[in-house]
Amino acid sequence: MATFHLRSPPSTLLYHIPPPCNLACKSPFTRLKMSTPSTPENRTVLGCGMAAVDFLVAVDSYPKPDDKIRSTSFEVQGGGNAGNALTCAARLGLSPRIISKIADDSQGKGILEELEADGVDTSFMVVSRGGHSTFSYVIVDSQEKTRTCIYTPGYPPMIPEDLSKSNLSSALDDVKLVYFDGVLQETELLSALVVAQEAHRRNIPIVIDAESKRERVDDLLNLATYVVCSARFPQVWTEASSVPDALVSVLLKLPNVKFVIVTLGEDGCLMLQRAEAEDFQSEEVDVDDLFKKMKQRIDRDSLSPTCVSSDIAKLHAKGIGTVSGKLLLGTAEKIPPSELVDTTGAGDAFIGAVLYALCANMPAEEMLTFASQVAGIGCRALGARAGLPHLTDPRLRPFLVNDPQNVATLL
Repeated sequence: MATFHLRSPPSTLLYHIPPPCNLACKSPFTRLKMSTPSTPENRTVLGCGMAAVDFLVAVDSYPKPDDKIRSTSFEVQGGGNAGNALTCAARLGLSPRIISKIADDSQGKGILEELEADGVDTSFMVVSRGGHSTFSYVIVDSQEKTRTCIYTPGYPPMIPEDLSKSNLSSALDDVKLVYFDGVLQETELLSALVVAQEAHRRNIPIVIDAESKRERVDDLLNLATYVVCSARFPQVWTEASSVPDALVSVLLKLPNVKFVIVTLGEDGCLMLQRAEAEDFQSEEVDVDDLFKKMKQRIDRDSLSPTCVSSDIAKLHAKGIGTVSGKLLLGTAEKIPPSELVDTTGAGDAFIGAVLYALCANMPAEEMLTFASQVAGIGCRALGARAGLPHLTDPRLRPFLVNDPQNVATLL
């Protein structure tokens, strides 16, 4: 096994760009004015996780057992949670580095070339002699708008011994954030913990993509600064009866975490942000009741992502406890059926945009709507990467400039 640098000429990539949209963001408690985020002074982020190849086929409808059907389109492109999220971050203007493991096969070479073409630094990738790189078969049902993934992990997997102290030190030099994806296998989690522990020692904020409850995930979460998780994870991990209750439980279990976001697909996202200081005068409210009231104030007519934010309060979850913070409810973009192609990698795109937003010091409300818009744009092309936007995309302009039309009004 060896670590090496590959600098291939950038390949030609084509991006599908749909028409622009407008932002409408309403809050039942506060007036939100979109501000121009400062250009991140430090754009360097490090990601640790899966980089893969996706074999994508679109079909008119998902096949039944023993069916033989014809695909309507076929593509081979880079995939993997970390590879996708860091590609998104690179197109938005960050300078990502990736730690992952591939084989010295043709698929591994393609993984490196595509990442480098998008500006992702692959200097710290581990390349094994022999074995095979990670790949997935993805079947996209054009009728039901679903996607089915058949995932084959790479072999051999990454182990802690693959990371030399000198490479780890160099990978973390001048890094603003470190991100870990949620599909790491057991030995890969051990490797990720080595990276996370060193990042924690250096006081580098850590973003965890929590996708499923597995052994050693808790060790990684205990080092987290920010958590973004799948729809099922919070309740599975905490055994809470509702998602809002689960988010309160997450912040109580992880006292160093500043916020937790759960992505809910077409239902948007929910975020619980911890208050920076305890306000002993703030009101105590039931978090489930607050969530229900906020849902009633969502602008159902808006096609663009919107955000509803509560004031800071003592948020109580029955049988769990109380945390001081605020709840934020974001909606997803309403994509016309004629434009919706594939949701593969939408969550990865959301996280890539969150990485940018954190580096740019975006307020939470802006971060949620910006990340939802980036994810929505990516759903308009086959695969996780073909539709990812650049920061100059006109559809992102309403989220990045101080536009009087983007000043929310009170309900």
